[in-house]
Amino acid sequence: MRTIGEVAYLLGISTHTLRYYEKEKIIIPDRDESGDRRYNDSHIQWLQFVIKLKETQMPISKIKKYASLFLEGEHTTTARLSLLEEHKHYIEQQIKTLIDVDGMLERKIVAYKDYISNRVAKAPID
Repeated sequence: MRTIGEVAYLLGISTHTLRYYEKEKIIIPDRDESGDRRYNDSHIQWLQFVIKLKETQMPISKIKKYASLFLEGEHTTTARLSLLEEHKHYIEQQIKTLIDVDGMLERKIVAYKDYISNRVAKAPID
């Protein structure tokens, strides 16, 4: 079991973020006898997943919905699957857009490098 500070450090997020996730019921840490938060390996795995969802632009409202559905139980499996499939589709669209933009940028970069090298090659020699 790890403390909130240990988990924040491990995951590269703030303790404030962990408290926010708890407030929003995205995670429910265990508590020790003095009431301090304690996180086990499954909490950490879940938080790693949440962080990846955030990094891929899933809105916090959808992450909350997914967490809520999970807590409701097995009968929400289809709804959870649908939510994840929808996000996967969004990510696939983003990947396509990024690949297209990467190609455009590469062509622009090559054009600028060619222009610069041609300009330098034509410079008068003193």
